[in-house]
Amino acid sequence: MKVNKAEYIISAVGPAQYPNDGMPEIALAGRSNVGKSSFINKLLNRRNLVRTSEKPGKTQKLNYFRINDAFYFVDVPGYGYAKVSKKEKASWGHMLEKYFAERDMLHAVVHLVDLRHPPSKEDIQMHEFLEYFEHPIITIATKADKIGRNSYHKNGQIIARDLGLRPDEPLIYFSSLSGLGKDEAWKELEKYL
Repeated sequence: MKVNKAEYIISAVGPAQYPNDGMPEIALAGRSNVGKSSFINKLLNRRNLVRTSEKPGKTQKLNYFRINDAFYFVDVPGYGYAKVSKKEKASWGHMLEKYFAERDMLHAVVHLVDLRHPPSKEDIQMHEFLEYFEHPIITIATKADKIGRNSYHKNGQIIARDLGLRPDEPLIYFSSLSGLGKDEAWKELEKYL
């Protein structure tokens, strides 16, 4: 996909703040340090549209980015490493559950996991959560540049097994440095736009 326009719109905490223009939404979910921001920036050919951070857990709201005036990427709070209070985590959980359960414009979810490691307990819970709400899931295994190509298949098999991916469900190896997997990711995303 050729991205001509990409802009930050709003950081929303509930339905009253969600855009109401009827455009499709693709949510992006993953652990706090999995590389969601880098993934979005690479897909959109932007360096800093989505701020990357050394400190995990910076995304605390649903951040809406309008792409080509045709659809939205919705960056959701990361899970796992964020050093926030239990009360704050609980409020994120409620916000996310409401979004995933009730948002009609949500067409698919990109679930990012780290190719270098087996899925964490939280990765597995997130995948099950998304399946429960029957959202199409595109699984992206990030940080592919940090391991040798010989390890892709073995690590990918572990991810597919632990997340319970069906043979027809995509698992895309991705590197925000080299752009590996970028075209494949767009090919999957375009099915839902």
